[in-house]
Amino acid sequence: MDAIEAIFTRQSIGKVKPDPVPAEVIERLLLAAVQAPNHYKVRPWRFVVLTGAGREHLGQVLAESFLAKFPEVPPGALEKERNKALRSPVLIVVGVDKPSEPRVVEIENICAASAACQNLLLAAHTEGLAAKWRTGSPATDPAVKQFLGFEPDQHLIAFIYIGYPEGEVPPVERPSFDDRTVWMKE
Repeated sequence: MDAIEAIFTRQSIGKVKPDPVPAEVIERLLLAAVQAPNHYKVRPWRFVVLTGAGREHLGQVLAESFLAKFPEVPPGALEKERNKALRSPVLIVVGVDKPSEPRVVEIENICAASAACQNLLLAAHTEGLAAKWRTGSPATDPAVKQFLGFEPDQHLIAFIYIGYPEGEVPPVERPSFDDRTVWMKE
């Protein structure tokens, strides 16, 4: 599959089999991710790969944090929060380093880490894997950040769920660029 085909056929897929993904496949995805462009070659991305019990531990942190925010939450909602980390056999959380020198601009680090996420998603697709990029309130939660080894002021930009697709994946309609583009020729 060439790059153009991968771009036009990749889509977010949430339903995955519980089958484990081999470590060497995950490593190829990470290697593809870090080929992303980044200003000043600062490599601002940070990856936390959760599999097995690591996902269960994160699920517990998600549930505890949710309960702290909403003490009256019913048990079913708490269990739903806990199970978010178990949606796929592999969960890769992507964080962004804060600028470490004056010439580095924070938004450039965020953009570079986002490009790394896209590389990872495309690589997963070419490996025959399903992947889905999510964020939501856990991305800004201090307890979640601490559990994952991030500072409170670091950005978490992605929770990427990865596994083998469950069933056939129907094609999706692709948008055009026309309504989002202005040509300035003269």
